[in-house]
Amino acid sequence: MPDLRDTRRKLKATLVGLAIVDVAAIVIFFSPIVGSEPARREQLAALWKDLRQKTHEVEPLRGLDKKVPIVGTQIDAFYKQRLPDEDSAISADIGKLASQSGVRIGSVKYSWKDPEPVGVRRVEVEADFSGDYLQLVRFVNSLERNQLFFLIDSVSLGGEQAGVVKLEIKMETYLKTGAA
Repeated sequence: MPDLRDTRRKLKATLVGLAIVDVAAIVIFFSPIVGSEPARREQLAALWKDLRQKTHEVEPLRGLDKKVPIVGTQIDAFYKQRLPDEDSAISADIGKLASQSGVRIGSVKYSWKDPEPVGVRRVEVEADFSGDYLQLVRFVNSLERNQLFFLIDSVSLGGEQAGVVKLEIKMETYLKTGAA
């Protein structure tokens, strides 16, 4: 019989232990720390949405280590092909484009800015041109398509006299400074 008493005592201890574990599980399940099932699902959905958004944000950065050398060579090619070495190349190109378009040059003002650390120097150009409307349109189009890089900041048309329209253009271009 001593075996039965010992077994009964072990069984009672086990049942008390399981009851304590059940009470602890019920307390944890219904406590505000864990939250309800809909709240947990909502939190999970918000975290998934946040993960998708962050993954989308970093997508352009994938393979960046391979893109940097390619961009470097593209920049070098751009500097070599589209930026002049001398100031005279700017006025020569503007004059060539004006004569090809049939536009007359009124006045041209150049202002050189301080060299930038990337090896270029900005040149602002303000110029007045005259011609018929179609010639001026061709001229602006040829400026935008020219091998030499021109960035047109503003265009304003003046009054028309006997078919001649005046055009004022503010644009900028860049010179290589040799530091590149």
